[in-house]
This record gives sequence, structure tokens and C-alpha cells, in this order.
Amino acid sequence: MDYVAALFPPALMAVAFTALIVVMVKSQGGANKAKEDAAVDAALAESTASGQEPTTRGA
Repeated sequence: MDYVAALFPPALMAVAFTALIVVMVKSQGGANKAKEDAAVDAALAESTASGQEPTTRGA
């Protein structure tokens, strides 16, 4: 029965990761997509109008 105890944590993490990906994919788009896109476009327009170079974070 040690093999069951050894396989349970990775199996649980795989199920949790799959559920997380499903939630992320389902939350994309929808009713707020246009509002989110408009907010990003406004922020980019503001940064280019003030002479700043648009920056990306984490890259």
C-alpha cells in the first residue's frame, strides 16, 4: 500500500492543476472582455501620448 501513498500527492496535484486550467480557460472572454480590452487600449494610448515607451512586466 506504500505505492498508493506515494502516488496520491502527484495525482491530486494533477487533478488540481487541470481544474485550474479549466477555470482559467472558461473565464477568458465573456461579458467583460470588451471592457478589459478597452482598459488596456486606454492605458497604452495614455503611455504613448505622454511620450513613455510601453513596458512589459516580467519579461
